[in-house]
Amino acid sequence: MSAPIAVTIAGLDPSGGAGIAADLKTFSALGVFGAAVVTALTAQNTRGVFGIQDVPADFIAAQINAVFTDLAVGAVKIGMLGGPAAIDVVAAALDRYRPRNVVLDPVMIASSGQRLLRGDALDRLRDLIARAHVLTPNLPEAAALLGTEPARDEAEMQEHAHKLLAFGAGAVLIKGGHGGDAESVDLLVEANGETLRLAVPRIATENTHGSGCTFASAIAAGLAKGLSLQAAAREAKAYVTAAIAAADRLGVGSGHGPLHHFQAWW
Repeated sequence: MSAPIAVTIAGLDPSGGAGIAADLKTFSALGVFGAAVVTALTAQNTRGVFGIQDVPADFIAAQINAVFTDLAVGAVKIGMLGGPAAIDVVAAALDRYRPRNVVLDPVMIASSGQRLLRGDALDRLRDLIARAHVLTPNLPEAAALLGTEPARDEAEMQEHAHKLLAFGAGAVLIKGGHGGDAESVDLLVEANGETLRLAVPRIATENTHGSGCTFASAIAAGLAKGLSLQAAAREAKAYVTAAIAAADRLGVGSGHGPLHHFQAWW
C-alpha cells in the first residue's frame, strides 16, 4: 500500500515558518508524503518580507508536470502565486491533471503586512476559485476577493462564504483568526448547504507566522488520506490549534515566530 501524497504549490520562506516549509512540515506531521512546486522565492523572516523573486511560469509548469507524471497525488494545496502568469499556468495544470482534491489558500498579504499578490492578479485569482474543492481565505482575504470590508461577526462570515461559493468552489472555509473575540471561529460552508463551525478559545501569542499555510495544508493532508472534507477540517483545526499553543516553546526569531509543527514529538 502506497503512502498518501500531497503537493504544495506555493512560495518559499527561507526562515522556515510559512509557505512551502510550513506545508511540508504539516504533511509530514499528519502522515502524508509531501511534494513541492516553488512559485516564488522570498527573502523573509519573522520580522518581514524583504524581497520577492517570481519563478518563471514555464518552470512552474515543468515542476508541476514532473510531479504529476510520476506521483499519485491525493491532494493539492495552493498558496502564494504572486502574479497572473503563475496563476494561469497553475490553472492550466489543474485542468490537465484534474486532481481529486484542491485546497486553494488565497495568499495575498504576509502576516507582517507585506503584499504577496500583485494587484493585477486579483481577477485571475478569482477565476481560479472555480477549480478549488475548498477555498480557505482569512477575513481580510475574503473581503478582498469580494471587494468589501472584512466580516465583523459570524453572520457576516457566513454571508461572505455564500458569496464566495458563487465563484464556483465546492466549499469555503473562512478562517476567523483575525477576529478579536474570545473564541477563534472558522466556518466551513459547503455548496450542498452544510455548515460546520470550528471554534476554540483564542490563544494569546504573537507567534502565528504561517498559521494560514499550516491550516490549509493540514486540510489537504486529511483529504489526501481519504478523510471527508468535514473530518479533514476538524483534524486540521485541532492540529493548527496545538501547533499555535506550543509556538512560544520554540523561541525562533525576534518577530512573529512560527508554529511548532512537531509539538507532539519534541
